Formats: sequence, C-alpha cells, structure tokens
Amino acid sequence: MTTATRSTVRVAAKERLADGVVALTLVDPDGARLPDWTPGSHVDLVLPTGDTRQYSLCGDRWDPFAYRVAVLREPAGRGGSAWVHDELAVGDLVGLGGPRNQFRLVPAPRYLFLAGGIGITPLLPMVDAARRLGADWRLVYGGRSRASMAFLDELDDPRVTVWPQDERGLLPLADLLTGLDDGTRVYCCGPAPLLDAVEATCPPGLLRTERFTPRAQGAPVRDEPFTVVLDRTGAEVVVAPEVSVLEAVRAAGADVLSSCRQGTCGTCETTVLAGDPDHRDSVLDEAERAAGDCLLVCVSRSRGDRLVLDL
Repeated sequence: MTTATRSTVRVAAKERLADGVVALTLVDPDGARLPDWTPGSHVDLVLPTGDTRQYSLCGDRWDPFAYRVAVLREPAGRGGSAWVHDELAVGDLVGLGGPRNQFRLVPAPRYLFLAGGIGITPLLPMVDAARRLGADWRLVYGGRSRASMAFLDELDDPRVTVWPQDERGLLPLADLLTGLDDGTRVYCCGPAPLLDAVEATCPPGLLRTERFTPRAQGAPVRDEPFTVVLDRTGAEVVVAPEVSVLEAVRAAGADVLSSCRQGTCGTCETTVLAGDPDHRDSVLDEAERAAGDCLLVCVSRSRGDRLVLDL
C-alpha cells in the first residue's frame, strides 16, 4: 500500500504566473528539510477549509527546503482553487500529505513531453531530469493563449515548442505521435480531451498520462455484493453495490489514507493478495492493471466473489 506523510507547511511565497494561475512556495515552519521527491510527484494540500487538493510538485527537486506548486483557478471546481487564489496568504499554514508519485519518469533514450495548460507542472521536473541525464527530449506545450500559459519564462530552449491555441490551433498530435520508435517514452498531462486524443493516437506501450479529472467509466463488472478479507486481522466485510471498498474497509477498522476519492491521486492504492480486481481508476497503466496485485480502493471493485487485501 502507498505510504505518505502528514505534516504542516508554511506559505513562504505566492506569485501570479499567468491568467488564473498562482505559484505557492511551501516550507517547513521550523526550517527543517522537506521529504525528497522525484519527477512526477504530487502532494496533498489540506486547506483550513477542510478541503484536500492534489498538486504536482514543479520546483527544484534539489532544493531540500522548499516545494513549489502551481494552482489553476477552476471556476467550475469545488471551491478549493478559488480559496487558494482569494484567501490563502503568505505566512499561512496548510496541511501537507505526501509526496507520492504515480507518474514516474522511467529511463529512456528519448522523451516526448506533451503538456496542456496547467498540465505543464509535473513535466517541468521531468524536462530538467532529461536534460541532466543527457537524454534526447522534446516538449510541446499547448494552452488557450500565451497569457494563460505558466512558466514560459523557464522554457527558453530550442527543444521546447509553445503552441497557443488562439495563434496556432489544436496541437498536431498525428504529426507528433506518428512514427515514434520503441525507445521513445511519451509523457502527457493536461485536460481530458487532450489525454483522450493522445491515447487514441499514440503507438501502444509508449505512453504515460496523468489525469486531473477521472476517466469516464462504464458500469462495474459486478453489480452484486462481494467479500473483502482484511488479511492482517482476518476480518471479512461484505461490500454492497452502493458502497465503495474504501468505505467498507474503514467501517471494519482498517486505517487507509485517501484523498481524492475519484481514482486520480493514487493515495489509497492497496496491495491485493488474492482475487481479481475490477480497476476503475485513472492512475494505473495497462501493465499494472494486468498484474492484478493492487487496486485503488476509493473507486475500484472486485470481479469475483472475494478479494484479499493487505490491510
């Protein structure tokens, strides 16, 4: 099961980066080191309102004393981003969970990074890592307009293509993704329509994505109750169709950390010891799903009568 820390950090700086985007610099209140992280990692911010939101780390991973995140104001969101923009101030304390990484950069000789809007955030540390490793890489960064695109001042490199939609139209995905060789790894983050289009175009086996909103899902494989066994205690709990595995195991006394409850953050990933999971998340790739040795208990279920979990 994924482990994570819970702590408190102080807002050391707040900076407007682009239309609707602010950056937060977060530090330990006592000046201590923060946990190490790797490209693709994200943290939970636990706001004073009680809301928990996930944000990709997009600063200097070699700075052990500060984290940087960027927050897009979401007019149709649940209010967390608006609170960050309008109320959160330098000096305020916020809860911190993580860091965790479900979007890991794997070794490869070549990378193609595709960013849409605020999806640039997890890719910035990946670009830095690829540059340091001497890998061949290219970043294509799309957005509604230049004014809405954060971090342009940090991307002055001939390997970066900036593609504002109001100037150039939609990203030319067919041109970018056709003919890629097996040594190229494609990393994409952005709005759901972009991710859906990239998944439909990219050759199989090359692509890793990170979603900020859950992938559309059909009906569960099973519409009947099933049993979950908590291996560490031997307890058995029946999971009804209208109850999530997370809710059921918590009611049985299992201490499972969770955050998004939408299958997008990976916080509640739990080891499967026996049984056949019905994966309904937006985190695991096809190989991880096929392995059947973990599931995200906030949204995923069981294909059979019984699941045994490492809880």
